[in-house]
Amino acid sequence: MRSISKEKNLNSKKILLRLDLNVPLEDGNITDTTRIDKILPTLNFLIKQKAKIIILSHVGRPRGKIVKELSLRPIYEDLRKKLNTTVKLITKNINEIKNKDFFKKFDEDILILENIRFYKEEEKNDPKFAKHLASLGDIYVNDAFSCSHRAHASIHQISKYLPSFSGLQLDLEVNALNKITSKITKPITCIIGGSKISTKIDIIKNLIPKFDNLIIVGGMANNFIEYFGNNIGKSIKEKNCTHIVEEIISLSKKRGCKIIYPDDVLVSKDLNGFSKNKDLNQILNDEMILDIGPKTINKIIDVIDSTKTILWNGPAGYFENPNFANGSIKIAKKIIENNKLDKIFSVVGGGDTVSLLNSLNVVGNFNFVSTAGGAFLEYLEGKDLPGITALN
Repeated sequence: MRSISKEKNLNSKKILLRLDLNVPLEDGNITDTTRIDKILPTLNFLIKQKAKIIILSHVGRPRGKIVKELSLRPIYEDLRKKLNTTVKLITKNINEIKNKDFFKKFDEDILILENIRFYKEEEKNDPKFAKHLASLGDIYVNDAFSCSHRAHASIHQISKYLPSFSGLQLDLEVNALNKITSKITKPITCIIGGSKISTKIDIIKNLIPKFDNLIIVGGMANNFIEYFGNNIGKSIKEKNCTHIVEEIISLSKKRGCKIIYPDDVLVSKDLNGFSKNKDLNQILNDEMILDIGPKTINKIIDVIDSTKTILWNGPAGYFENPNFANGSIKIAKKIIENNKLDKIFSVVGGGDTVSLLNSLNVVGNFNFVSTAGGAFLEYLEGKDLPGITALN
C-alpha cells in the first residue's frame, strides 16, 4: 500500500480524494464534526504540496437519488471555515463532466463533488462509472477507511484506472489496528461491549488467540451472567446464544485468554431510573442491568494496570443516563491515566464508545480513536476490506 504522504511531486496534480464525510446532520446542521476534523491533516498536506483537490464523499443513504437534505453543502461550509484556502462545491452532474480539464476554470484549491451516492452506479461498483470518475483526476487517494469495507465504485473499482494511494488518516487507522492485531506488545486486553454477541463472535474468535484478557461488558455480558446461573431480570440479552458463550469459554481456555465478566452490577426498574448496586445473586425479576458495579470496576482497573496494549469497543453500560455512565467513565479515566504515563497503547473504536469519549471531551487522550464502524470491526475479524485490497 503506497501512502500519499511519501509523494513529493504533487504540484498542480489533480487528486481525486475519497473521504468519509458522512457526519450526522439535523436540520442541515452538523452535530458532530469528528470525521471532518480527522481528515484535515491530509487536506493540509495536499494544499502544502500545491495539488488541486477534488473530494469524493457521501452523506447518508440516498440510494442513487438526489436528496436535497443529504447534500454535502453543510460539510463544504464547515471546511471553508476550517481551512486556510478556497473551497467550492460543484453541483454539476458528475456524468456531464467530460474530463479533468473541466476543473481548470476554478481557482479554488479544493473542489467538492456533490454526494457520490446520488449516483446508483456508486453502490453497484459500476466499472464504467468508476472509469469516468478516474478520468477526472491524475491520482486517486483513499482516505476513507470507514468506507473501505464497501465494494463501491469510488472505493474499489476506481483504483484500477489511476495510480492509487492511501491517505494519512487511512494510514493511521491501519497502523493502529495492525499494532493491535499483529505487532502486539503483551499483555494485551480487549474490552468489548454491545448488545449482541452474535455480531461480534467472529471478532472475539479472531482476537482470543492473540489476547491475554477479554473483558465482556454491556448487554452481551448479560448472556454470560445468565449462563453461569444468575437471574438477569428483564435485562436485554440475545436469545439462543448459549452455544456461542460455550464456544468463547472453550476457545479462551485452549488459548490461555482470561475471560472477565461482571461480578456486580448497577440495576434499575427502567432506563430513566436511579441506580442500585447488586451482586449477581440479588437481581429481581423486574430489574434490569444497566452498568457494571464497583467491584467489577476495580477488577477491570487492575487488569488495565497490568496491560501494555488495550482495545476498547463498546461502553460498559447505558451511559446515556448519567446514573449508568460510571463504569465507562472509570474505564476511560484509567486508560487515559496510564496513557499519560506511557504505560499503555490504546485503540478505541465503535460509534457508542466514540460518542461517550466525545461527551467527556477526551478523544485526544487515547493513542488512536477510530470513527470507523463496520470497517473497524471487519478488520478485527481478519476480513479483507475491498478498499484496502484495491490499494494493495
